Amino acid sequence: MELELRSLRYFVAVAEDLHFGRAADKLHISQPALSVQIRKLERLLGVDVFLRDSRHVELTSAGEAILEEARRTLAAADHTMAVARSVTRGSGRLDIGFVANAAAELTPAVLDEFSRRHPDVDVRMRQYAFADPLAGLASGDVDAAFVRPPLRPDAHVDCFPLLHEERVLILSERHPLAQRPAVTVEMVLDEAFVARRAPQEWRDFWLGVDHRDGHAVRVGAEVSTVDECLEAVLTGRGVAFTQSSSQRYYARPGLAFVPVDDLSGSTVVLAWRRDAAAPLVNDLVAAARDVLGARTAHRSRFSKH
Repeated sequence: MELELRSLRYFVAVAEDLHFGRAADKLHISQPALSVQIRKLERLLGVDVFLRDSRHVELTSAGEAILEEARRTLAAADHTMAVARSVTRGSGRLDIGFVANAAAELTPAVLDEFSRRHPDVDVRMRQYAFADPLAGLASGDVDAAFVRPPLRPDAHVDCFPLLHEERVLILSERHPLAQRPAVTVEMVLDEAFVARRAPQEWRDFWLGVDHRDGHAVRVGAEVSTVDECLEAVLTGRGVAFTQSSSQRYYARPGLAFVPVDDLSGSTVVLAWRRDAAAPLVNDLVAAARDVLGARTAHRSRFSKH
């Protein structure tokens, strides 16, 4: 067995919070999975790095000794990646994470503009399940990502807003509300909802918890992907809130999309790790800014005529 950088990231996350649940949320993995990875690390190192029980977590003397070395190792690895990417400016590879339909129609526009500036760069899109709303950024598996807040605050992640769209209700076309021109949150408080298997703040956002005035959510199904969500809705296991662009990307026979009058919208941002930002990432952000600027100017000219 070889020591992996991911294992060190997991160790540092737990060591900084001294709480497996909070660390798991930051890393966008389940708490049991994180516990398994820490036990594997301890077996590999031959020492216990944490003393833990059901109420308390603390570093052992070995864990304290390893912590600073782990931080230096991770910082050196991030620096190495940044140097490698800076050397290959104009050529190389850029990994971009996303969940669901990413930034809708802006996605190809931004990628096309970036590729026009860097035709030799291999851009690879990597899709992630609901369990990782940061789409690979927390683990360092991607260079940048199209993501949707709310996201757990992370001092290492910066973002640039791309678009804001309304949330709508997705439901079976057989549902009594499917033919309405619009609904309110109050009208669906007692409906069974399809919940996303995701960190709590993201799960709650897509269940509209902040708009329920304390009314509990009745969960009819839990899902990990968009396709699972659509199947759950189609089979009558629940309804769900989703972004309005889903109607353009995921419309299929049997589904209905209904506006929700009193529900806040959803924002898409281009996010990246500021502690490992490389020139190609900066150029991707610049391309996004220019695409948005051009679209704003076009709408302004159009509105004057």
